Amino acid sequence: MVTRQHFSEDSMRKNNSYFSALKATIETAFYENHVVPLKELAEAYRLAAKSPNTIVLDTPVAHAEDLGLPKDAKILLENSGGIVGRTAKARRIFGQDSKEDAKILQIIREAIFQARHRTFYRADAVVGLDEAFMLRAHLMVPQDDINNLYSWLNNFQVLNDTYCERLKKSKRYEETDIYIFSDPEWSHPDYPDGLVYFDTNHNCAAILGLHYFGELKKATLTLAWGTANRNKYVACHGGLKIFEKEGQKPYVASFFGLSGSGKSTLTHAKHNGKYRIDVLHDDAFVISEEDGSTIALEPAYFDKTNDYPAGHREQKYFVAVQNCGAALDKEGHLRLVTEDIRNGNGRTIKSRFSTPNRVDRINHPIQSIFWIMKDDSLPPLIRVTDPIMASTMGCTLVTTRSTAENTTDSLDTLIIEPYANPFRVYPLVEDYIKFQHLFESGVNCYIINTGSYLGQDIPKETTLDVIEQVVDGTAKFEPFGSVKGFEYLSSSHYKIPNFDKAYVKIIRQRMKIRLQYLEAFNRKNPKSSLPDEAISHLREVLANLG
Repeated sequence: MVTRQHFSEDSMRKNNSYFSALKATIETAFYENHVVPLKELAEAYRLAAKSPNTIVLDTPVAHAEDLGLPKDAKILLENSGGIVGRTAKARRIFGQDSKEDAKILQIIREAIFQARHRTFYRADAVVGLDEAFMLRAHLMVPQDDINNLYSWLNNFQVLNDTYCERLKKSKRYEETDIYIFSDPEWSHPDYPDGLVYFDTNHNCAAILGLHYFGELKKATLTLAWGTANRNKYVACHGGLKIFEKEGQKPYVASFFGLSGSGKSTLTHAKHNGKYRIDVLHDDAFVISEEDGSTIALEPAYFDKTNDYPAGHREQKYFVAVQNCGAALDKEGHLRLVTEDIRNGNGRTIKSRFSTPNRVDRINHPIQSIFWIMKDDSLPPLIRVTDPIMASTMGCTLVTTRSTAENTTDSLDTLIIEPYANPFRVYPLVEDYIKFQHLFESGVNCYIINTGSYLGQDIPKETTLDVIEQVVDGTAKFEPFGSVKGFEYLSSSHYKIPNFDKAYVKIIRQRMKIRLQYLEAFNRKNPKSSLPDEAISHLREVLANLG
């Protein structure tokens, strides 16, 4: 089996590295008498459909039986309260603060104890869709949070008979199964924003005081990515697809960006039928350090609904929906009201059938990484030719906030999110080194700007066009002024101005933001600092700019 769930008696000892205080606390809770195991997705559907907060829409789920649902299954809608996005400030990682660790462990024990008078459900899923990388995952939620458990089982792969057999043939990892305990009703005066607590090396987490489904999804992926990182994979929060065209070699491209940056749009774009395209996933995958192959971690998509108004074809593939409105149509049928009318960040679990060309593994090695940024000092496409600078730019990926986050920051605020992955639970330097090795091995690096360039908007059509030029090998690049290791794609629509004082000032400001981020990071993290070469390369860029 892929990860450890069973242990011999003589291995159940304090000195066994598979056990920790948090793992012993959380896994044990799964076996209490008030916890009811759910074995089938259809059972979770029936319970969710009867839950008090559920709205059963009059829209059938496409391919319901293929998904393991009842033939007559309908799309389920559930809405939460004021919080409709991820709460980053709730996250804590075991080992970062020993005093707080002791406090939190006691809080979690008490939280589980106080939950004993309520019915909870637990269920099992698989993260990783190829025998080379599969993890078992277990989630426990209170009875009135059944919709989130149902969504979780649809987002990941429910552990059915087929996947039980596949797990038996999968590669064995010396890792423990993933265990997650969740109680949205919990509250504590010391953690008014909720608490998400990870013990990463033991693959367990507690999610307390938070109802948003994205917390469950990303916590599961957080632990899976950490496991991948420890086992010769590069953990990726992004999308990946393979382009095939007669007379050309297959081309594998990946797109890294935060929610709202365009990574899903670019991943699923069909390019007007110009290529045969197979999509791996638009949010979570891993790259093998050994051969460059890639594996998807989830079968479904956790997609925004704001682009899918009533009647849109994509609604056909919705399975579960969160934080959207509902209204009666002319025939009296309950339908979704989307486009973020009710609130920002309406979401759906959309089945894999929305993408007819889905694959779970791509053997052909990855060829290009596109860092998606919203940096108005950069033209639509930059090629970064130096592996150190390529990894450094990923490490200082500049973007803006989105409605997927529970934050008081302005959505126009420029932020840096290394490798577009705010869910990392291992030292950042490990990602830096892994991505640098990919670029050294011959993977190409591009920065794709999906925002605006010097006040001129960059539409989706332009972005898709520059990607196609890269895939077809027709892209013509020119030196980007004195910025060492940077080349830009020449375009008649986006003229590069002379590198005069005004333009150089803008570029220097953006590069200085990146440099200051790295310097501050190393001051704060002396034991896991980033290599000096990353900082020296940015300093050289600033020096060359004058």
